[in-house]
This record gives sequence, C-alpha cells and structure tokens, in this order.
Amino acid sequence: MDGVSSGSYNGIYPTHGGSGRRAMPIFMDRHFLEGTSAADVARAHRMDLDIQDKYGVKFLTYWFDQRRGTAFCLVDAPDAETAQCVHREAHGFVAGEIVEVALSAVEAFLGRIHDPEPAPGQSSSDVDPGHRAILFTDIVGSTAMTSRLGDRIATEMVRAHDAIVRRCLSQNSGREVKHTGDGIMAAFAAATAAVECAMTIQQEFKRYNGGNTEPIHIRIGLDCGEPVEDSNDLFGSTVQLAARLCAAAASDQILVSENIFREYGAAELFAHATRRRFKGFSKPMLVFRCDWTNAEVN
Repeated sequence: MDGVSSGSYNGIYPTHGGSGRRAMPIFMDRHFLEGTSAADVARAHRMDLDIQDKYGVKFLTYWFDQRRGTAFCLVDAPDAETAQCVHREAHGFVAGEIVEVALSAVEAFLGRIHDPEPAPGQSSSDVDPGHRAILFTDIVGSTAMTSRLGDRIATEMVRAHDAIVRRCLSQNSGREVKHTGDGIMAAFAAATAAVECAMTIQQEFKRYNGGNTEPIHIRIGLDCGEPVEDSNDLFGSTVQLAARLCAAAASDQILVSENIFREYGAAELFAHATRRRFKGFSKPMLVFRCDWTNAEVN
C-alpha cells in the first residue's frame, strides 16, 4: 500500500477518549458458550448488571454469536481480573480472552457501545453476533500520482475516490472505520454485503475511468472474523489480513480470504485460489481473486 502500513490499526484510537474524564480502562472479553441460547446469555448479562456496583464496574453491552458459540462483553472496569470476578460470582461464565480496547474503535467497528433499544417485535434471539467483514481500498500508485500531478490535483483525486467508496458503503450497509490517506477501511455486519460492496466499488471506478482523462485504479482486500481472538487487538488479525490482501492485490483487483470465500457461499464468483505467505502470519494463507467484471450486483 502506498499510504498505509499493514500493522495494527487499532492503536490509532485513544483508549480513554479525548475528554480525559474516564478513570478506568475499557475491556472486551470473549466467552466460549457453545450450546447456550440467546436467552441464557441475555439472562447472564442481567446478572452481571445486578452485581456490577459491588465491584465498581459497569457492563456496557454484549454481542452473542450463537452460530459460533461465542459471546463478547464490553465492560468499564479497573482491571481485567475485576471484570472476571463479576462474571465468576454472577453466573460462572468466565471469559477465555480479554483485551483492553478503545470505545471509539468499538463503535467504529461494531456500531454501538451500549445496549441497543430493542426494535418492535424483536426477539431475544436477534442479537448482533459481533462478527464483521473488514474491507480495505487503496489507490494504486498514489505516491507517483502526487509527484506527477502535484498536491492539489492529487488531493482532488483522493476526494473522488472517497466519494465513490463512501457512496458504495452507504448502499451496502458498510461502516467507514478510518481513512488511511489513500484508501478507506470499512466494516460490514455480513460478508455478502462486503463482497457486493467491493464489486460495486470496482464497477463504479471502471465507469469513472471511462469518462475521465486521469483514471483512478484501486485494489481491495477483504477478510472477516470476531472482535477478540487470542488476546489480539480488536479485530486484530482480521484487520491485518485484509490489509495484507489489499497490498497484495494488483490494480483493479479484489482479493479475499478463505473466511470470506466460505461465508459468501458462491464459489463461481472466485477464481485462482493460491496460498501466499504474509508477514505476521505463521502459515501460508489461502487467497481468492474475486471475478467482479461480469458479476451482477444488486
């Protein structure tokens, strides 16, 4: 990538917010609850709330992925062990992993930091699982573009990129997480929406380039995963792999992970599966190229 290092992206968010008023850190934990119902998890959350004042903590909200048997709690606590003590006393569902997070990052990736108001007719099973697809765009050759066209024109080109990508995000329920300088990182609640957005973005740039003397070519990378895995950053390995895939993509190309391939469920859309080694990953990763040129996008 011209404008982004593909290391950790979560360190850009201040842990305690900008006001300086927050005295305690924020943690997100991960519970392994295979075979547990959404109603059981909701009940456990209420039990946490019932005794949280005893420990001087505040449970803000939770996510539950019944399909994968995982739950994630967001808690304002003096330390990780105190948060675990509440779980231990309230219901015994102790977290397997817990990491310190920034509220701004949680809201950017997951869309909320408090319990949502239930929609009319919503059941206890309609809980956001917290699983997200992460998409990166990157303008190909942005550094050379700036040298050739100058700062003012290059800035206008980046603004054109941003307008197209943000319009496509809006149309496909995508959430912009951050601007990377010459690209955008975005999150989606569904892998299908992320793939369709990526294809729409490339098709929109193809149309744009047909009517402009200065074309903009981009590359896109996609992966999906859970908020907390193996004591990493929030969506740490998912963000890292999506960034690596974007950096590895050729001009006008979309590369997706095996996770995205399995979630999307339309094998004919993906071709040329290869195994590639990426920095930060111990094993070669299976990579798929998305054939967006002839795809019909809703």
